[in-house]
Amino acid sequence: MAKVEEVSTAPARSGADDADRLVKDTGAPVPEPRFRTPFVIEFYRSAVGKKWVMAVTGVIGMGFVFAHMIGNLHVFEGPGQINHYGEWLRELLDPPFPRTFTLWMLRVTLIVAIALHLHAAYALTRMNQKARPVKYQADRDYVAATFAARTMRWTGVIVLLFLLFHLADFTWGSANPGFERGDVYRNVVASFEQWPVSAIYIVANIALGVHLYHGAWSLFQSVGLNNPRFNPWRRWFATAFAVITTIGFISVPIAVLAGVVE
Repeated sequence: MAKVEEVSTAPARSGADDADRLVKDTGAPVPEPRFRTPFVIEFYRSAVGKKWVMAVTGVIGMGFVFAHMIGNLHVFEGPGQINHYGEWLRELLDPPFPRTFTLWMLRVTLIVAIALHLHAAYALTRMNQKARPVKYQADRDYVAATFAARTMRWTGVIVLLFLLFHLADFTWGSANPGFERGDVYRNVVASFEQWPVSAIYIVANIALGVHLYHGAWSLFQSVGLNNPRFNPWRRWFATAFAVITTIGFISVPIAVLAGVVE
């Protein structure tokens, strides 16, 4: 006669009981649940995330550069106007915030944007190098690339070094022989009367224009807005933005050297 198996009426074992049984049976510890990385960090680890960071921080940089260029043009209105503009920046949103608070918040935002932009650019470069099947590219790889794209890394280095010199010249005053805190007009004239300094500014701002051109062109592609129908518009926007910004910046040292601003 066949043996009838008894049906257990015991409650089902929980996951913890199963884990205990696994430890008893095999002696192997059960791995603890891994900490879930925040979505923002996981997204940034991907190439798409880094491109988005490059685009967003690029927009922040472009906005700052354009606003700074517009502010510099006040020098053509005389010392009263440009100095008033400098004081207005220090008193922005005062009250309710303390004097220079908003200016420092803008500076911190820009510093963070630059740091993220640099890190994303470096990380993407490393990812691209590892993804290449061969160490050297063929000449045909450069046929479709523009001069701005090929020199993006070098223009970025030039702009970064120039930014440090610019701070030493007009913010800290250590590189400006006639520096007087609060007198923007005097500082501009004292700096740009030296033709080597003006030459540095002109060359650096041309490099900035080349960098801005490729950045303004590629930021749409970085966020997935890449349609052949819009490419002519993107090209015109990038060209206009880079040219207007560059001319606006270099017009000041040229005007000082020419005696228009003195």
